[in-house]
Amino acid sequence: MMRKSKGRQKVEMVKMPNESNLQVTFSKRRSGLFKKASELCTLCGADVAIVVFSPGKKVFSFGHPCVESVVDRFLTRNPPPTSGTMQLIVAHRNAGVRDLNMQLTQVLNQLEAKKKRGEELTKMRKASIRQCWWQAPIEELNQPQLEHLKVSLEELKKNVAKQAGKLLIQSSAPPQ
Repeated sequence: MMRKSKGRQKVEMVKMPNESNLQVTFSKRRSGLFKKASELCTLCGADVAIVVFSPGKKVFSFGHPCVESVVDRFLTRNPPPTSGTMQLIVAHRNAGVRDLNMQLTQVLNQLEAKKKRGEELTKMRKASIRQCWWQAPIEELNQPQLEHLKVSLEELKKNVAKQAGKLLIQSSAPPQ
């Protein structure tokens, strides 16, 4: 069977001559670059700023926390801001995380308790089925159980017939 495409191939690192392909490649590579920068911020807590000028003379930027603060910090060689406001924001965020962790722990404890209760109920149901073997489907009964069931049903039939006879006699007898 013949392949229709050659798959992913190594791209030669020279400027692309085709203007249309150049725009598409720029757009895809830019979004990939911004995604990687975002991952770097999230995973490592790094402050990142990227400024890109497209072949069409448009400006694109990505910054965390924002491009201006990262560029200003780079130009003035200042350490990251540790103002009271930032500390309050971090403290508030941490308090929210603590609350969510407490809620998660409570929900997990409830889930564990429900699982244990479900296991207990399953055990009780299985024990109940063993005690009430006559309620099981007939196909699941063994020979002695089937014989015992037959005798019990015959006895039940006799008792029902006796009771029906008594009721019939009582209903046909004249009231006193």
